Amino acid sequence: MRDLESELFNYTTGRFLANDALRLRERRRVFNIPGLFRIIAKALPCKTEEIVNFRKLGEGGLNRIFLITLDTGFQLVARIPYPILIPKAYALASEVATMHFLRSKGLPIPKVYAYSFTSKNEAETEYILMEYAEGVDLSQIWFDLKEDEIISLMDQLAKFESSMMSISFPAGGSIYYARDLKELCGNEGIPLEEDSECIPRDEQIESRSLEMERFCIGPDVSVPLWYGRREQLDVFRGPYEDAKSVLVTGAKKELAYLDQFGSPRAPYQCFRREYYKYEKQPPSDHANNLRRYLCLAPSLVPDDDSLNTFCIRHPDVTDSNIKISIESSCLHIVGMLDWQHTAVLPLFLHAGMPDIIQNEEDEVSRRMTKPKLPDDFDKLSEEEQEWEMELLRRRLVHYHYNLSTAAYNRIHHKSLVYPLNTFRRRIFNHAIVGWDGETIKLLYALMDMVFDWASFAKVGTPCPVVLTEDEKAAAVRLYEALVNAEVGERMLMDSVGYGEETWVPAAHYEKAKAFGREIKQMTLKACAEDEETTEETYAVIDANWPLDDMDEEELEEYK
Repeated sequence: MRDLESELFNYTTGRFLANDALRLRERRRVFNIPGLFRIIAKALPCKTEEIVNFRKLGEGGLNRIFLITLDTGFQLVARIPYPILIPKAYALASEVATMHFLRSKGLPIPKVYAYSFTSKNEAETEYILMEYAEGVDLSQIWFDLKEDEIISLMDQLAKFESSMMSISFPAGGSIYYARDLKELCGNEGIPLEEDSECIPRDEQIESRSLEMERFCIGPDVSVPLWYGRREQLDVFRGPYEDAKSVLVTGAKKELAYLDQFGSPRAPYQCFRREYYKYEKQPPSDHANNLRRYLCLAPSLVPDDDSLNTFCIRHPDVTDSNIKISIESSCLHIVGMLDWQHTAVLPLFLHAGMPDIIQNEEDEVSRRMTKPKLPDDFDKLSEEEQEWEMELLRRRLVHYHYNLSTAAYNRIHHKSLVYPLNTFRRRIFNHAIVGWDGETIKLLYALMDMVFDWASFAKVGTPCPVVLTEDEKAAAVRLYEALVNAEVGERMLMDSVGYGEETWVPAAHYEKAKAFGREIKQMTLKACAEDEETTEETYAVIDANWPLDDMDEEELEEYK
């Protein structure tokens, strides 16, 4: 009999200061453990009684990871997705094929032993059984790296990305096994080149019992194309034939969503509602800006055809997804994990520095000046020295990633320095993302493009979109005012100690929850003492506090 309250089925790493019950429910996954053991035994193969240990190894944003140990000492990993993973079947099927495809190219990717993108199996859940990656997470040593270690790791990362981004593809989208894609949507996609289609027998995934698999390009599994009720839409999501197709697909998807499900809604982020006078915003405003974007999108395609070639890149380069071995005091990248939602896109849309590496807000990093400690470092206080050391580390990572990319991944470096390429990616991301009650980011990007049209269009080509000076002035006022909202939210996050979706470590939940309530009461008291605060204003502030639960029916409106 299953213990349905077992920590194996529930999210125990963290809690959420707002809508905690809902967030935990979204991450709860009950499955059949004896059934999973039988699947493991068949995949390896071994006997179920040879499995001597089964424990939760970790929990991520969308998956729970389990470590399985046999009596021989052999270990493997079982990864089971939460109910909130989308598009679940496509994402899981694509990830398995992507890992195998890249592994066949010689990249350090864990081997997959078995998988299922449906819950119709003995384990009663979707799963991936894969090789246990030896080594330590880079996150365990990331903040203690010395400069020579940073140089070595950035060189290795640039070479890894070069090998990956140099692989050519006939179309854009995501990678699948052809027969999986046919099971999912009725067609086998666009086949990849012959020399990559046959799986070596020692790499064969046992649960599929085939002598060969064929890789293909199918629908793009990027989250914005499927999020919430968008998964119900019968819209095009790839394969893409060219860069323009990629640029317009997400905006067309969102227009279809607004047409079918759009309704007035307040901005999702409570801190920003004040600057909209706490009023619900019409979807028509965002739809109008999406149509403007579609008029401009063809001009976002770079003139340099080499930047429009389809390539692949890891979707989330973070220190927790990189496995490191430490041999004779030398660091080596031995594994790259978590290939969920990987997409094949034009090079210019894949270009960019990973979030954990880029330090663009810092002037020294922007100038690409060789980082060093200040001349008066020895005279600083201990706290100031710690700050300068961390600042130096961030600058060194940014600096050496750029140098390593220029030396070992020239195709990526070319797109990094291509004129206005950061803007091209930014406006594309604003157009593809799901509508959350605001359109200001897309509108502001549209203004940048319209008022700097000569940088994107051929000489003499008129801009197809017209924005008035009054419209520009109003957008600038709102955009600049929202900076206050971002500052206020950041201050609250830092004070209480929460992250995305109000996440806090489980051990800190009660303390953070109490402190959040205390700050709310202090804020409301200050409002009550302000003679200009009306009862209505007080009530609105109280009702829109960002650390209070939002009505679950209201939350559904944002999906």
